[in-house]
Amino acid sequence: MRKVGVRVAVGCLVLAAAGVGGFRLVSSSDEDGKAIRIGTTETVTALDPAGAYDGGSWALYSNLYQSLLTFTSGDSEPVPDAASSCGFEGGELLKYVCELRPDLHFSGGRTMTAQDVEFSFRRIIDIGDKQGPKPLLSTLKSVRAEGDRKVVFELRSPDATFPYKIASGAGSIVDREFYPADKLRTDNKVSGSGPYVLKEYKDGEKAVLKPNGEYHGAAGTGRSVTVRYFDSAAALSGAWQRRDIDVVGGGLPPKELADLNPADPELRSMEISAATTRSLVFDLRGHSPMKEKAVRRAIASIIDREQIVRDVYSRTVDPLYSLIPQGMSGHKTPFFDAYPKPDADRARALLQEAGITTPVRFTLGVARGTSSEAETVAVRRQLEDTGLFEVTIDRRDWDGFTNAFPKGEFDAYLISWIADFPDPDTFTTPLVGPEPVFYNGYQSKQINNLILATQREDERSRAVGDFRAIQKIVAEDVPMIPIWQQKDHILSTNDIAGTEYLSDGTGMWRLWKLDHI
Repeated sequence: MRKVGVRVAVGCLVLAAAGVGGFRLVSSSDEDGKAIRIGTTETVTALDPAGAYDGGSWALYSNLYQSLLTFTSGDSEPVPDAASSCGFEGGELLKYVCELRPDLHFSGGRTMTAQDVEFSFRRIIDIGDKQGPKPLLSTLKSVRAEGDRKVVFELRSPDATFPYKIASGAGSIVDREFYPADKLRTDNKVSGSGPYVLKEYKDGEKAVLKPNGEYHGAAGTGRSVTVRYFDSAAALSGAWQRRDIDVVGGGLPPKELADLNPADPELRSMEISAATTRSLVFDLRGHSPMKEKAVRRAIASIIDREQIVRDVYSRTVDPLYSLIPQGMSGHKTPFFDAYPKPDADRARALLQEAGITTPVRFTLGVARGTSSEAETVAVRRQLEDTGLFEVTIDRRDWDGFTNAFPKGEFDAYLISWIADFPDPDTFTTPLVGPEPVFYNGYQSKQINNLILATQREDERSRAVGDFRAIQKIVAEDVPMIPIWQQKDHILSTNDIAGTEYLSDGTGMWRLWKLDHI
């Protein structure tokens, strides 16, 4: 999913105040306890699951909504959550059937039925919001409810990864009585059935979550949590230094992370290799100079990842030379093989052979308020120092940035991607498949066929060769350039337990695992 930078509104929920009967009370067991305070620079784009496909939004969804399946900590295979059971039928990976648990209720008190599940998936497809998760459901042909508890998914092509996809934020189940079928919900409220309800929300400031005593599923219920959203790494750092927050969920300045003392008895610090990648994406549409493969290859010949990792991120990230990150099956380093070191002479030769006049002028988009601005300046300097490029940096706020790149308003831009689930398909189908989420106009029939081949393999190790072939083609076509792979750094005061459950490669925040020691 796109990382905020990358994608809450108001919660659930006091529907009784709006004249809705049957409101179920939030568990009172933690009402008088001290809420755990989390700070982050992640941004939530929308509370409506049909309108968001980003890390900040999905981290919240995993606590407010249920999906049919979910990922429990330490497991790479999805397990039932709102469902009591799910499985393929027919042996061809074309029909997937789930049976709902009998004891599920939305925050407004209404019983969840299979019709709500059908409705939730249909509206994602029908609305087709450009910020939404529709591309993740590209193999879904139809969904139907059979009775109140059975849901049947028919797929366009065999897809062994479909259970992973519906365990993600794209599978969030909403109450059909409170969400329009053909447009996004705009009242900044949530009607879900997850382990928390949203008690209070201030856009860009905070989300107050209270445990849902009526939750039934694979997760648990925990303490009250307040998530505070900061518009810059500096603001987050100030709150942490003042101890206005108990947990840092991501976004501290790289230099501050690099200077942490793991032996400090006043804090708990964890560094986790994350399935989060950063790439320079090229727009291949319209009149962009990036339509020329030679231009993209020339840039790939110049980019110095080591310098960016060292000077911008203080080595708190690792250089990345592949579409699929380290630690995930199928990982290979084709960008290192093709472009082993920064080489301005090679870049010049590529442009000359293609008859391209230099300097090549283009716009480079960036979202304000994060270390990505310094990164963008570093990329511009690397390119302009060769004399082959002139780069204009176009800075936007996050909403402006995410609305601009689908429209082709940048020739290139830097953006992060968080794994939707622990399988390499999450780095191929959404990024270079038939409906790329970055809307950069890239299409490859060869890659699309290879993706279909990987999705037919229910034994995922047998798909490794095809994933490596996909990465090699990407290095040849260069629709994007992988730059680095993130290391997640989770900090907390020494009286907080459970912070290890905030980062495990699934994009979930298991807030119910947090507790005071």
